[in-house]
Order: sequence, then C-alpha cells, then structure tokens
Amino acid sequence: MSQNRLRQTGVALALLGVLGTILVHWMVFFWVPTERTMGIAQRIFYIHVPSAWVAFLGFGIVALCGGVYLWLRDDRLDMAGLAAAEGGMIFATIMIITGPLWARVSWGTWWQPEPRLMLTLLLWFIYLGYFLVRGATKNPEQGKRFAAVVGIIGVLDIPLIHVSVLWTRSLHPEPVVLNADGPSLDPQMLITLLTGLAVATVLFMGLFLIRYTVECLHREVSQRQQGA
Repeated sequence: MSQNRLRQTGVALALLGVLGTILVHWMVFFWVPTERTMGIAQRIFYIHVPSAWVAFLGFGIVALCGGVYLWLRDDRLDMAGLAAAEGGMIFATIMIITGPLWARVSWGTWWQPEPRLMLTLLLWFIYLGYFLVRGATKNPEQGKRFAAVVGIIGVLDIPLIHVSVLWTRSLHPEPVVLNADGPSLDPQMLITLLTGLAVATVLFMGLFLIRYTVECLHREVSQRQQGA
C-alpha cells in the first residue's frame, strides 16, 4: 500500500475514532447505569481500561517490530515501532492519569505502592527510555538497535501487570472481563466497555498510520538532503 493510501486510511480511522470517542462519552455520562458501590466515579473505568488496553497493544507492536528489525534490519520496522511507541505512550499516560483519579475516590488516596500500580509505572518509564536511548549514541543505527531491545524487554512487564492482582495481595480490582468465570459486568456496562475498547483501538490505529507515514516522509527528506 502506498504512503498516500496509508495516510488517507489513517486520517479516516482517526476521524472515525474521534466520532466514536464522542459516542463513548455520551454512553458514559447518559446511558450506562451508575455502579452501586463506587457511584459516579466508576465511570472513569470506561476511559481507564480502554486506554490501558491500547497502551499494551501499542507496546506489543513496538516489541514485535523491534524483534523483527533486529533480524532483518528493515528501516520500515523501526519506523513502525517508533509510531507505535508514541501512540502507546499517549494512551499509557491517559491510563496513569485516570488511575489515580479513580483511586482517590475508591481508596481515599491518589496512589498506593501496590504491585499493579508500580509495575504499570515501571512500564511507562521503560518506554520513556525507548525514546531516550534512540538519541543516546552518535550512531543512529546503534540507537535504533538499543531502542528495539528496550521495546522487547518492556513488553515482558505487561503479563506481570495482568497477573499481579491474582498472584499478590492488591487493592486494585481483579479482572471483570478476562477472568475464568466470564464477564461479571452488567450488560450495559459491558457494552460500554467493549465500545470504548473498539473506539480506542480504531483511534490508535489511525494515529499510528498517520505517524508512520509522517516518519517515512521525514526520513526520505533527510536522505535527499544528505545526498545533495
């Protein structure tokens, strides 16, 4: 697929994601019922969880592209990894911001040094390091390889985040969808959550394709300037 077609697809997905985000917020504030225990604060759940899902998806793409890049040395994989890392960091930041807002109401405190929160914060810093190591050497190719390794190491933290509430004592709620007994949510809550997951994924893919094509154009221009 040509870069123009990729960019057009990315713009279309991004616009669809924006429209979907408006729909999700309408569902959150006007359609889904209020949870009995936590009350209206629980509505943050429909933003927090999709953001976490998309952050993990983005970082998974980073690791996949990084691993294949180390094997094939195809610059397109590095560009895709970079685009996915930026998108993943956007949604990871939303996840980290909305989490304490929820915790303040549920736990009475903004933060607790408990396993899932600490592992999630560690994940954010690992992928911050992904960007830092890219410019840490004078050799750009070496920086790309270092970043690929960081991206692969970072993704190993994601399964630990998932199982941390099952294997350790944690204030964080256990999974209400991905659990052995099946989803334990009210049907309207589940529909709202799944809609949020789908919309966040579409928005991420749109931003990913736009950022990838921009990076392709940037590197083409840089190569022409160096060759001039």
